[in-house]
Amino acid sequence: MATQELLTEEEEQQIIAAINKTEQKTTGEVRVHIQKQCNGNALEHAARIFHDLGMDATKRKNGVLIYIAFEDHKAAVYAGKGIDKQVQEGYWNDVLNILLTHFKKDEFAKGIQEAISEVAGKLAELYPYEHDDIDELTNEISYQDN
Repeated sequence: MATQELLTEEEEQQIIAAINKTEQKTTGEVRVHIQKQCNGNALEHAARIFHDLGMDATKRKNGVLIYIAFEDHKAAVYAGKGIDKQVQEGYWNDVLNILLTHFKKDEFAKGIQEAISEVAGKLAELYPYEHDDIDELTNEISYQDN
């Protein structure tokens, strides 16, 4: 299966719409990255992808990356320093569990959307939208075929 085949075109557009909706309520940034395999620790790899996507360069350091390596059945949620220090311990694992619960049922799009929804609430609470906010990063899903 090619990386882009994990989601249908319609599901991909629904996820992008969920990201757009999230970012209308917050200054935070959300990205989704999907690849086939992850050699090693998913959270460590997500941290590298976070940097590669420029998410650590955002003004408020409040980006959140949802990382998925579907062939290896690995995933991680990685957040910028600004938001990470403000959430309660275990919060990112709770978001990850939402994702994994749906993935076990082959509900990939639903799991991603519900994880985004959970993150959206926290971002809006901690970083509410400001009238002069600009969207610092693309909302497109990034893919990597290994």
